[in-house]
Amino acid sequence: MAPSSQLDVAATVPQVLRDYALLADGERGILVGPRGDYAWMCFPGWADDGVFSSLIGGQGSYAITPTSRFVWGGYYEAGSLIWRSHWVTDDGTVIECREALALPSSPGQAVVLRRVLALRGNARVSVRLDPRGGFGATPVHGLSRDDAGCWHGRIGEIELGWTGGGGASVENHGRHGKLLRLELEVAEGEHHDFVLTLGSERVQPPDPDACWSATAAAWQARVPALELTVARRDARHAYAVLSGLTTSGGGMVAAATTSLPERQGRGRNYDYRYVWIRDQSYVGQAVAKTGPYPLMDDAVRFVSERLLTDGRDLKPAYTTSGGRVPDEQQLNLPGYPGGSDTIGNWVNSQFQLDGFGEALLLFAAAAAHDHLETDGWHAAETAVSAIEARWREPDAGIWEIDPDAWTHSRLICAAGLRAISAHHPGGEHAARWLALADQITADTSAHALHRSGRWQRSRGDQRLDVALLLPAIRGAIPADDPRSLATLHAVEAELTEDGYVYRFRHDARPLGKAEGAFLLCGFIMSLAHGQRGDVVAAARWFERTRAACGPPGLLAEEFDVEQRQLRGNLPQAFVHALLLECAADASSSGTGQ
Repeated sequence: MAPSSQLDVAATVPQVLRDYALLADGERGILVGPRGDYAWMCFPGWADDGVFSSLIGGQGSYAITPTSRFVWGGYYEAGSLIWRSHWVTDDGTVIECREALALPSSPGQAVVLRRVLALRGNARVSVRLDPRGGFGATPVHGLSRDDAGCWHGRIGEIELGWTGGGGASVENHGRHGKLLRLELEVAEGEHHDFVLTLGSERVQPPDPDACWSATAAAWQARVPALELTVARRDARHAYAVLSGLTTSGGGMVAAATTSLPERQGRGRNYDYRYVWIRDQSYVGQAVAKTGPYPLMDDAVRFVSERLLTDGRDLKPAYTTSGGRVPDEQQLNLPGYPGGSDTIGNWVNSQFQLDGFGEALLLFAAAAAHDHLETDGWHAAETAVSAIEARWREPDAGIWEIDPDAWTHSRLICAAGLRAISAHHPGGEHAARWLALADQITADTSAHALHRSGRWQRSRGDQRLDVALLLPAIRGAIPADDPRSLATLHAVEAELTEDGYVYRFRHDARPLGKAEGAFLLCGFIMSLAHGQRGDVVAAARWFERTRAACGPPGLLAEEFDVEQRQLRGNLPQAFVHALLLECAADASSSGTGQ
């Protein structure tokens, strides 16, 4: 096998999730692996078809890889999603590839920046560009090079432009289309730029120096200093990830990817490239703890618009434009090893009551900063009306499972009602909302309090659930209420192992055999202990949980404790949101640095 062919095969082999970095511009994202391979990118938007989809077994790649043996590392430039792949080769050559989706972004056009830097010795890299639309089904056609050395081509309706590869050669793969290949050497201390554009019209890729300058400045403006948080680098990184997942319309996708398995061969393969009301609300609340920053306003805007449009029929999730999430279908691809190739989501058929409570908590957080405008108040009143009408109905709950009278859903609505009533200018409204919160809490306590004194999942389900810590954290009942304390002690005794937290006990199997530890739940434990003033325990849960990542610092939904592997879609927005909230809370309570 020729060296270039060996590199081609290696660049398309899926990596463990902890090794992928995210590039994002708000409208779309790229996962880049340790061999400089782009394993995932959908265009034009998050939930559109993949143009690089080797992550789930599709065709299409864009790789810049050292030609000799190397060890890999990498890091983000502070407060940004500008990634630097870092390689050290056999002979001690040090190569970096600076990578980003350019800012400011456009919904209809992507600009991908890659700069190869020879830090020590002459850098020799192999470059392969083989984009394919429709998750690999549509190769590039009409490849041609203009007089300036810029390549142009089409991928279906997508126009491609590529500079920096003027010396590339075209390889014809018959019905599988054509690809571009280049062997590049960069002298020590020099750099070489590649700029790839994807869009609806043929354009000349922009000047790389100008793009890099604008992108670095945009990230500096996007991500606040967050000087009053602990673990400040991770807090700013979490904010950058959340910003990268948030579109110009305010909607934030729950994750950048689809169908990455939560558990090998168990059918838990979901498409998270959509906006969940709950997740968006978590982000807004977390950001509000650090200041009235744009991500809080984005969340308020998107959630308000959905409530004002759909009222009590609010869906759990939407497309980034506020539309209906498409139903599930398969792509006839191998999927990520152990997973499948699912796109779309069946969430449309669900009713999730807690979304209304989370929306009220979001609006209250914004109101505390005097950032809730007239539309926001109308949306809050709509959410209250929905709770009044529907709080007794069975719902799918926070974990989106079979409908039941879930305790968490009801108590989160009570928390939202209490929070928003504290900011409402009309005393009569506030009194009515507080009375409704009292009614919901009393009814839930009468029917869903375990004989041990802790909360149970529902009237008919006596099991414990980490989500039952959230009502006290969010103010439905006091943190020192006996029901809150009993629940916290029970969770720590029954749902934790080796410093990690599990959602609930599925069956008689050991916790880690049923599913991975839920990283969101580790941060919930930190918040619960911090609320009680136990700064040592809060710091312990925070530090243990935030360490469950690889060099890029991205967190998925689950963590396989035994194998120390991330599981599920990447990066999971609500996990990064709770990391940010913990960092803010820990600072205010003096937990650490």
